[in-house]
Amino acid sequence: MSGTKTTAMQRRARTLTAGQRILARHLTARAAAWVRAGRRTDLDGVAAILGCILRLILLAAGAYAVWWLIRRWPVILWAVVPLWCWAAIRALGTDDEQAPEEPPALPSRDAVILLLHEVLGDRPAVHLSEVLTHLQSKGQAKGWTVADLRARLEALGIPVELKVKVGRKGPTRGIVKAALPPLSQPEETEPSPVPSPTV
Repeated sequence: MSGTKTTAMQRRARTLTAGQRILARHLTARAAAWVRAGRRTDLDGVAAILGCILRLILLAAGAYAVWWLIRRWPVILWAVVPLWCWAAIRALGTDDEQAPEEPPALPSRDAVILLLHEVLGDRPAVHLSEVLTHLQSKGQAKGWTVADLRARLEALGIPVELKVKVGRKGPTRGIVKAALPPLSQPEETEPSPVPSPTV
């Protein structure tokens, strides 16, 4: 029962995250379009973009005012957060990007473990970003993010470490070779019992 509840919560969180991403993209696109609209086509040089600069200043002032109000009266968040979440969920219906019900699919657990060994080679660890690049170079996992890959690996029972250092790159999420689970052993079929000879 607890596993079902956790899965449902994860689905809702993914839906809300996808909606917030879409909403933020829409708001950014509208703000950028509004700023671009301030450009004067009848002027040249700096004079032509003075309107754009002024609109950028207004946007920055508005953002600062919102931040100042929240710092001054944090109780505003009780109204702002539900409105933001409501707008994020509504944004799902205005975009082709929908929150997936399940993490993107990968091959079987054993196939993934073999793939990870292939990417690892002789190294003790590998970053998830490199695994994703390897998958996409083979025409798989198109449009995936590192978070998508992590979710599916963990669903298969393959541990993902939070901070893994590989070479000179900074520590980030990755796979440690020593922590990879062994491949599944094929189940041995028991021989059918031989009937005892009748006397």
